[in-house]
Amino acid sequence: MITQDISEIPQKLVDAANAVLDWHWQETEVGGVDWQMAVASDPDAMLVEACERQDAGEEGVIDPFWATTWRAAAGLDRFLQSIDVKGKSILELGCGTGHVGIAAAIRGADVVLTDGVEDPLHLVRMSSYPVRSRCQIQRLRFGQDELPERFPILLGSDVTYLRQLWPELLECIEQHLAPGGVVFLSDPCRIIGNEFREWIKPHPFDYVEHKVQMDDDPEHPIRVMELRREAVN
Repeated sequence: MITQDISEIPQKLVDAANAVLDWHWQETEVGGVDWQMAVASDPDAMLVEACERQDAGEEGVIDPFWATTWRAAAGLDRFLQSIDVKGKSILELGCGTGHVGIAAAIRGADVVLTDGVEDPLHLVRMSSYPVRSRCQIQRLRFGQDELPERFPILLGSDVTYLRQLWPELLECIEQHLAPGGVVFLSDPCRIIGNEFREWIKPHPFDYVEHKVQMDDDPEHPIRVMELRREAVN
C-alpha cells in the first residue's frame, strides 16, 4: 500500500512552486486511494488574467485550463481500473495536475507525465513525490517537442477541446506511440469531442468508445476514446 507524507517533499520543490504559483493541497481520490494533490488556489483568477493579457496583445499566453482537475481525468483514472498497467511504460499528454499519470503510477506503471507549459509541472513534481521512482516529469509541446522513447500506452484527458490543436496532437501521438500501442483519450462527451471522434476515424487506428459512469453525476458519463494502432509485421 502506497502512503503519502507531504512533509517529506523536499523544500526546493515547494520553493520552486511558490515562486510561480499560489497553490494548496487538496485531498482527491487518485488511483483508488485518498491522495494529496497540489493544485492552483484560484484557477478562475488565473484564466481572467490570461484573457486580459491576450486582449492586451501579449503573445504566447496560454489559457491555464491545466489549473483544475476536470471530471475527464477522474473518469480516465476510473477507467484504468479495467486495464492492467502494472509494469507498463506510459506517456501522459497534457497532464495538467497530473491526476491520471499519478493514478497509473500508483497502480504500478512507469509514467512520463508531460504538459506543454512548465507551471503545472512544479505542482506535479510535489503531488507525485511518493511515486517518484515510477514518474518522469517534463515539458512536451504538441508538434514541437519529441521524446526519444516510444510507448505502448498513451493517456490524455481533456486534450481534444481545441480544434486547432488536433493536427499537433495527432503528430505527437504518431511520434510517441509504439507499434501495436493504444491511446486512451477522455472527455465529458462534449460536442467538440464528437467532432474529434469523426475527425480521427479516417486515420489508421482501430477506434472503440467506452463510457465511464461517475458517482458525482451518473447521468453524464465520461467518454474514453480508445485508438489502437495495428502492429507492424
